[in-house]
Amino acid sequence: MNKLWIVTFETFLRQVKSWGFVALVLGPFVIFGISIGAGYLSASSASDSDDIAVYGQNELKDAFIKQNKDDINTKIKSVSTAEKKVKANKIAGYLVFTTENNSVKATYHGSSSIDNSMKAKINTFTMGVQQQLNYANAQLTPKQAQSLQQQPVFKEVIRKKTGTDNLAKMISFWIIVIMVYTILITYGSITAQEIASEKGTKIMEVIFSSTTAVKYFIGKILGVLLVIITQILIYLVGGWGMFVYAQHAELTKDAIAKNKDLITAVLHNILSLNLVYLLLGVVIYTILAALCGALVAKAEDASKAAQPVTMLSMLAFFITFPFQNNMDVLPVKILSYVPFFSSYFMPMRIINNEVAPIQIIISLAILVAAILLMIYYIGKVYQGLMLQNDDSSFWKRLKRGLSYNK
Repeated sequence: MNKLWIVTFETFLRQVKSWGFVALVLGPFVIFGISIGAGYLSASSASDSDDIAVYGQNELKDAFIKQNKDDINTKIKSVSTAEKKVKANKIAGYLVFTTENNSVKATYHGSSSIDNSMKAKINTFTMGVQQQLNYANAQLTPKQAQSLQQQPVFKEVIRKKTGTDNLAKMISFWIIVIMVYTILITYGSITAQEIASEKGTKIMEVIFSSTTAVKYFIGKILGVLLVIITQILIYLVGGWGMFVYAQHAELTKDAIAKNKDLITAVLHNILSLNLVYLLLGVVIYTILAALCGALVAKAEDASKAAQPVTMLSMLAFFITFPFQNNMDVLPVKILSYVPFFSSYFMPMRIINNEVAPIQIIISLAILVAAILLMIYYIGKVYQGLMLQNDDSSFWKRLKRGLSYNK
């Protein structure tokens, strides 16, 4: 048992110390940091140039500034100064309010068209002021003025959270499918190349003379499994940290608060049994990758070893696309129980509430049983596969290796 754990931790340490693992783990966090940094730089550089200055009759100017103080630059005190700032691209423009013949006018001066949202605010403000002037000039009684202010009533009756749930399901679907595909491809390739690089070397004869091929093979798989678990834990802890930061950052806190229900639903879909399917899916593909790595003719062919695993992963990945909006069809039900495919299709059904607990248990049992059988059988023939170093055909190597049982 000690030799098994020696192989496990040696494989684990070699993988986590590699630059590939570091880049793979840090990649999402670097992208997040760059995005946040770019957002802050964009916001800070646009903070002054997007502002406008406001001039004109004091009562109109003061009322408009009070309603839109976040978009108004109040430090510029004169029109001449505002014109210079516009030319220097320090502000977007300036607005002048005037009243002539009981008509409210708002004139905008800028180097480009005014932002649509600000234009809407100006129109709303001037219409309100104009309406008040119209009432005053018409000398209406309070009752008449009140009747003219009557507004139509619009109501919406929507099923609770239906829209949010549908969007959350779609987002969760894409996150789960892409996560499964990316991690499977990555670790399938890593495992296949690592096994293939040892193909036919003298060191393998020494290793098999001191421990069984089954223990060595299981140790390799457990080592890769520890690497995967480590990466997932780093993503969970780091992702939670980024989420907490985003909740308090000025740039993102409003968006987080506005979409809290959606984010909660997506996290609930991801942080569930779907993680178990992700882990088991990576394990079974890793075992297949180890078999492919052991079947190459020589160590120089290590780069080709992962091709069968990559092709199978791509097949499962692309098959999910036609069924993303229809989870209750027979092909989806069947594939959610088939090893190598269930890690894609059963999470889809779980997200859409299309499956009963007993069906999930059966699917997981089949997947775990397939993993254990593959480990046992491939471990038995692993020595025969690894010690072959001739240039015979793929099928001859496979037949000779599978007939080896020790």
